[in-house]
Amino acid sequence: MTIRYIADLHFDDEDIIAYDNRPFDGVEEMNEVMIENWNRVVQLEDLTWILGDFCTGDASRWEAILSRLNGRKALIAGNHDAPETLAAVSSLFEDIAEYRETEDNGQKVILCHYPIPSFRDHYFSTVHLYGHVHSAFEWNVAENAKRLIKKLYVRDDVCRMANVGAMLPYMNYTPRSLSELLPQL
Repeated sequence: MTIRYIADLHFDDEDIIAYDNRPFDGVEEMNEVMIENWNRVVQLEDLTWILGDFCTGDASRWEAILSRLNGRKALIAGNHDAPETLAAVSSLFEDIAEYRETEDNGQKVILCHYPIPSFRDHYFSTVHLYGHVHSAFEWNVAENAKRLIKKLYVRDDVCRMANVGAMLPYMNYTPRSLSELLPQL
């Protein structure tokens, strides 16, 4: 079993194509590419953590898309994930939370939709994965905070955090394992 991570898929969100400058002609193409990419890497026994902003639309749209995605799914709620929709689709996820501390092959991992530069145990090689900031100004702010903390501690094993937004080049609209994300930390 492999654990994978991805944020800010925004299935069915026409506006996100322009916002992220996504290389798709419309939501149908975007949805299909993201589903194909997911199913190419995720096996049935794998667990994928979705770090927020999964889908625009009601529970029926979530169900239709989730039913096409391989593997087990867990969700860290994002600002675009409506509580009433989450309640309606909760049985389709192994876990739904706003924040979770977990492990991946012995590595402590903190999951949140939002970047937290001073996350718990950030000075003890813990990894923090997040989304929300896309490739916008706020991502630069998070990256600058990470660099400053690393400089202050004079070590590279502190503040190991990575944006797992689907639109980033190293994500390429595909869930990634922790080992694939290590270069981004």
